[in-house]
Amino acid sequence: MQVDLLIENVKIYNSYFKTFIEGNAAILDGKFLYIGKKGAESFAAAERLDGQGRYMIPGLIDIHLHIESTMVTPETFSYGLIRNGVTTIVPEPHEIANVFGLDGVKEFIKASQNCVADMFYALPSSVPATSMETSGGSIEIEDMDELLRTERIICLGEIMNFVDVITDPDCKTNHILTHIRKHYPHLIIEGHVPKLLDLDLHRMIYSGVDSDHTHQTIEGMEARIAAGMFIEIQEKSMTPEVMDYLMEHEVSEHFCFVTDDVMADSFERRGHLNHIVRKAIEMGMKPEHAIYASTLSPAKRMRMYDRGVIAPGKVGDFQLISDLELLTIDQVFKHGRKVYDVQEAYTSVTNAPAFPAHYYQSVQMSPLTEADFSVNVEVMDGSYDCRMMMVKNGSTFTEEHHTEVPVRSGELMWQESGKGLIATFERYGKNGNRAYGLIGGDTIKRGAVATTYSHDNHNLLVVGHNPQDMVIAANEVINNQGGFSVVEDGKVIASLKLPVGGILTEAPLEQVAREVEQLRKAMESLGYCHYNPIMSISTHSLPVSPALKITDYGLIDVNNGKVVPLIVSK
Repeated sequence: MQVDLLIENVKIYNSYFKTFIEGNAAILDGKFLYIGKKGAESFAAAERLDGQGRYMIPGLIDIHLHIESTMVTPETFSYGLIRNGVTTIVPEPHEIANVFGLDGVKEFIKASQNCVADMFYALPSSVPATSMETSGGSIEIEDMDELLRTERIICLGEIMNFVDVITDPDCKTNHILTHIRKHYPHLIIEGHVPKLLDLDLHRMIYSGVDSDHTHQTIEGMEARIAAGMFIEIQEKSMTPEVMDYLMEHEVSEHFCFVTDDVMADSFERRGHLNHIVRKAIEMGMKPEHAIYASTLSPAKRMRMYDRGVIAPGKVGDFQLISDLELLTIDQVFKHGRKVYDVQEAYTSVTNAPAFPAHYYQSVQMSPLTEADFSVNVEVMDGSYDCRMMMVKNGSTFTEEHHTEVPVRSGELMWQESGKGLIATFERYGKNGNRAYGLIGGDTIKRGAVATTYSHDNHNLLVVGHNPQDMVIAANEVINNQGGFSVVEDGKVIASLKLPVGGILTEAPLEQVAREVEQLRKAMESLGYCHYNPIMSISTHSLPVSPALKITDYGLIDVNNGKVVPLIVSK
């Protein structure tokens, strides 16, 4: 029988039994035709490959991630995925949607059409995430209908505003959920439900939200699985306790591994979903089970029944592994065609401008001055308790603390408090909103950091300890049409340009990785103590991530879903 490719002498992963079987595999027209003992005596192959006893596993599948978190374009992202054995992803482009709305999503999907990795998109559901922020664009119900009609949409992306879903029957998110359940009853609905338990959790599931990818605890994970939720385990949830639970209980059909957000330097240095799989193995999970949780389990969740397994009729996406424990990738195949070989040159793409011209002019702000970092308050002179955002290493969650700060002549003397100032400025030219707060904990202790990469609204966010450095950092970002800037003693010590919507660059992955690493080190040199300072600071403006955050509307009490004043009422 004629086939396109015959791979001989390999240990083939059988997902149905979670075990390896020695044999051969034949591929025809991009799909697996045969897996078993038959070889060259039965097949006339256009190409034969000696597997040399290596392990053959399916291409990895990541069903929850945001390409924009790596701050690169889909083409650059695909380049990084393939060499890490990731052949299918389900990205949710809600960052570009917050900047450009429906058009942003369509342009982003268009930019991924020729990528080697398959990209089936999640429909942004929470743009903006709340009504307590100004974003550049929004996704309304009619936009969702348009995207579901015209684009490769596989699920409704994470429902983030869990407070409104539970407390406000007439909120936008509930209208969206009602519309989706009525008109697209089979569409998968992804969730973002940190810390919810008992009745609140069950109400979210009742609304149609039946997965969660946020930081897991044993109590929360067990409650979710018991109620029928699917759990998507990202690295920050891979505590020894959580991993022991996953290994000791029969829950393989109820969870998978995902990346969610991957910084460019980590992508370059450690890998992508393969890093998560490798870590699971290092933590004691059997390789066969870790592979299942990154191939067939996520494929089933997204009803991608044509992939995630090496079996007849399935898509010919696979990789050859020389060391199973280390998950050492030798070769990667897509639709039966070799797309990566560790022994061959694999060069990064160089992107030409891929987006409309106005995507490179999205920061509509005039330069700031030191006066923009004076905090005016309408109270009498004296000392007042003020809300302070406390940054915590190990989490993107923050805490609300109170600290006493003097007020003189209507100005909050924040520099005398020994705390930092956090400020945000609406940058789309819509209303000129701005807001201020105090910040402490595991953040910078001197200098300033500014960025437009601030989830999800991507307004200009500035953290600092003196107005002079804050002005320099902010204006560097404004002049670059977006990005990051780190300043100490009046000097820019790190800068990352993100000119596409203020959140992306078209530079090669290797270059972005170097610049992100420099950015991270610069923030750490100012005293930032966090496992991921870039992600930490960029979520200070995320009003669905507990507990105290900031938007251009003001300080946000996330748990209660409301704007609260800087000065605590007595």
